[in-house]
Amino acid sequence: MQIHISTDKNVHGSDALMRRVEQELESAFSRSSERITRLEAHLGDEIAARAAGLDRRCVLEARLAGHGVVSVTHHAGSVTDACHGAIRKLESVLESKFGRLYQHKGGESIRHLDVPADPAQTVTPAVGAH
Repeated sequence: MQIHISTDKNVHGSDALMRRVEQELESAFSRSSERITRLEAHLGDEIAARAAGLDRRCVLEARLAGHGVVSVTHHAGSVTDACHGAIRKLESVLESKFGRLYQHKGGESIRHLDVPADPAQTVTPAVGAH
């Protein structure tokens, strides 16, 4: 899984910020790393574009092997909070997407349950018992 982080002209992309964001992305998506070919984080500051100081933005794009691109956006008061929110959103989207792909009708079939080898171990209801 490749990770690419970019910032707009209003966010100072220090080495410490880049390392922290990259570590959080690697940690959050390590389970899905074989399904994600590239993960892009776009950090921005939309000055005066949002009310209540929610002008920091994080857009995450996950390029999935054989399944296209999934993108989420989160706005917050700081770049760190925006990244945390976007990571949670992307985790939820990927969990939903991969869950539907690999679980037919939401769960396993009863055909996969172990059957006892000895028929005497099975319990059958008594006929006429009250």
